[in-house]
Amino acid sequence: MYGSAVNSIMVICFAMSMLFAFHYGSYFFSMFIAFSFVPMMCGYACFAEKEVKLAGYVSVAFAAIYAAIILLVYFAQLTTVRLNDLTQQTAMLLDFQQYGLLFNYDLLGYAVMSLATFFAGLTVKPQTKADRWLKYLLMVHGVFFISCLIVPMLGVCKADRPTWIGVAVLEFWCFYFCPIGILSFLHFSNCREASQ
Repeated sequence: MYGSAVNSIMVICFAMSMLFAFHYGSYFFSMFIAFSFVPMMCGYACFAEKEVKLAGYVSVAFAAIYAAIILLVYFAQLTTVRLNDLTQQTAMLLDFQQYGLLFNYDLLGYAVMSLATFFAGLTVKPQTKADRWLKYLLMVHGVFFISCLIVPMLGVCKADRPTWIGVAVLEFWCFYFCPIGILSFLHFSNCREASQ
């Protein structure tokens, strides 16, 4: 429950940081989206019924991979990139704003996150209308796997593209993902009451 609540708050903080072009704030909040996402996915594994327990474990494994990638990307932005004078070539690889190596790793991380939500969705046995929405949102979020995996390979994202496009995409993601955290909180609350 607490992981879900923190996740929702961090997604909102991330969205606000993006709106105000506060890059380092968005990196910081992204780290805490990752920190809170892992326990949220663990909740799905914990409350999964026996026949879908494996899907819950798979969601936890993908959540851990996602968190590792994301934490490396954004920790590098908050430390190495922010605190050092990088050469142009190094900045092209490491600076997230240059759409280089670490940007591509970031998209890989979100591709894996999408897989985690898809498998978490398989564990939800809807008892309420909110649970039905939650299952739907989790599983549809899995579709982002395809775009997040393919876009870096196609070289679509370039530093010379208008920044508003990236901001609009991320704001859409926040608008989509925030309800997942809220509905997860409600789902886990109901699961906890049912297990007592």
